[in-house]
Amino acid sequence: MTTTVNKAHELLRLHQDPELLLVVNVWDVITAKVVADTPGTKALATASHSIAAAYGYPDGEQIPRDLMIEAVGRIAAAVDLPVSADLEAGYGNAGETISRAIDVGIVGANLEDQLKPLPDAVRAVEAAIAAGEKAGVPFVLNARTDAFLKAGDKDPAAVLADAIERGSAYLGAGAATFFCPGMLDEPTVTALVEALGPQKVNLIGIPGSLSLADAQRLGVARVSYGPWSQNVALTALASLAEDVYAGGALPEGTRKLN
Repeated sequence: MTTTVNKAHELLRLHQDPELLLVVNVWDVITAKVVADTPGTKALATASHSIAAAYGYPDGEQIPRDLMIEAVGRIAAAVDLPVSADLEAGYGNAGETISRAIDVGIVGANLEDQLKPLPDAVRAVEAAIAAGEKAGVPFVLNARTDAFLKAGDKDPAAVLADAIERGSAYLGAGAATFFCPGMLDEPTVTALVEALGPQKVNLIGIPGSLSLADAQRLGVARVSYGPWSQNVALTALASLAEDVYAGGALPEGTRKLN
C-alpha cells in the first residue's frame, strides 16, 4: 500500500466492510507508530483536540491550519496505513483544507458541521468531496454532526430527526460516512442505522458508551476514540508522577516502545 489512491481505496473498503472498524486516535508520529505496530490496527485517525493540546492550543480551530496540516502530514508519512485526519470544520475553507491534507498523504477526514444551517454544511461537504475528485483521490469523508453534543434541553426526538436529516444530506453530497459523537443509547443508534443504512454511521467510544459488540451488531461502520486515547496516556503519565513522588518506581510491565 504505497500510494495515496491505494490507501484511500483501502480506507473506504474498511468502512464498508461489515466488520466494525476500530480506530485508536493518535496525535503525533510516535503515537502513530506505536498504534500502527499494534496487531489488529488497520487504519489510523488523528484527533484535532489532541494535536492542538500537544502544541499548546485549545480545541476549536485555534491551532493554525498550517501547523495542523504539518502535524497530520508527519503522521501520514510515518506509517504505511491509511490515515484519516480530524480537520475540525475545515478552517474556514473546507475544500482548500482537504486539498492541502491530500497533498501531505491524508486519505480521509472528519468534517464538523458545528450545527451550521444545513445548506452551508452541505456546501462544505461538497467542497471537500470536490477537492478529492480534483486530486484524483477517492477521499473518505466522515461528515460529523454536533446535533447530539449540543442538544442541551432539546426534545430528543427532534435532535434525532435533525441528525438523520443532516446525515442523509451529507451522505447524499458524497460523504462516505456520518459521525455522531455523543453518549448515544441503543435505540438512537438503531434509528440512525435504520435511516441511513448499515456501515454508514460512526460512533465515538467514551466511558459508558455502547459496547463494541453492540455497535457491531447494530451495523455501525466505525468506532474511534477521539481525545480519549490521549487521556489514557496522560492518565498513565500522571499516575507515574504520583507514584514516584510517593517513593515508588516505574510500573511493572512497562514496555520500551520508543
